Amino acid sequence: MIIFPAIDLKDGKVVRLHQGDYDQMTVYSEDPLAVARTFKEAGATHLHVVDLDGARGGNPENFKVVERLIQSSGLEVQVGGGIRNWERIETYLNLGAKRVILGTVAITDPAFLKEMVGVYGEAIAVGVDVKDGLAAINGWEKTTAINGVAFCKALAEIGLKTVIYTDIAKDGGMQGTNLEVYKELAQIQELNIIASGGISFEEEIIELKDLVYGAILGKALYSGILDLANCIQLAGRSEK
Repeated sequence: MIIFPAIDLKDGKVVRLHQGDYDQMTVYSEDPLAVARTFKEAGATHLHVVDLDGARGGNPENFKVVERLIQSSGLEVQVGGGIRNWERIETYLNLGAKRVILGTVAITDPAFLKEMVGVYGEAIAVGVDVKDGLAAINGWEKTTAINGVAFCKALAEIGLKTVIYTDIAKDGGMQGTNLEVYKELAQIQELNIIASGGISFEEEIIELKDLVYGAILGKALYSGILDLANCIQLAGRSEK
C-alpha cells in the first residue's frame, strides 16, 4: 500500500480543515515545499496535493505553489482541487504530475469524465467525497443525492482506475477512519481505492494494507499522532 502524505493549500499555505469546514482551519506552514521535502526525508515517494481555493471556487489559486511541488519536491504528485476542464488537466500533466484528481466535474459532467479517462487513462483519478453516504461537490459545500459506493462502481464500469474516497465526517477528526466502507469498496474489481479521511492509528494502516491501494495521511501527521516513516514501514513499500 502506498502512503500519500497530504498537503492542502489555501492562500499558498499548508492548512488542514476539520470535516471540510473552511471556518475550522489550522495553518501548519507557510512553506509547502519545505513540508514536502520533510516527507521525502521520512521515506515518502508520493504526495497528495489539494488546492482548497480551487476546489471551492473552481480557479487554480495555488497554481504556482503546486507547480513547485510537482517539479521540485522529488515526489510523485497527484493533485486535485478545481480541475474542471481539459486545459487544466493537460497543464498539470505537462508539469509532471503523476495523476490529476477530478471531483465536482466527475459528477456534474459525466460525459467529460468519460472522455478524459479515454484520453489520459490511469493519469485520471476521481475524488469521491462522501457525507452521510452521499457524494459532495464544490469543496464539500454541497451534497448530492448520489450514493458514494454506487458511484464508485459506476466509475469502474467506465474504465477509471483510481478513486480517492473520503468520508467527510471522519476527515480531520483524528478519531479513526471508516474501515467498513473500505471493506465494501475493496470488492469492486479493477478499481484502485485510496483511503482518505481520519486515518489516525497504526492499526488502521495495518488493516487498510490488505484492503486498498493507498492511504492519505493528513492531520494525524501534522499533529504528531502518526509518524510518517513508521507508517510507510507498516504499509510496505510499493512501486505501483
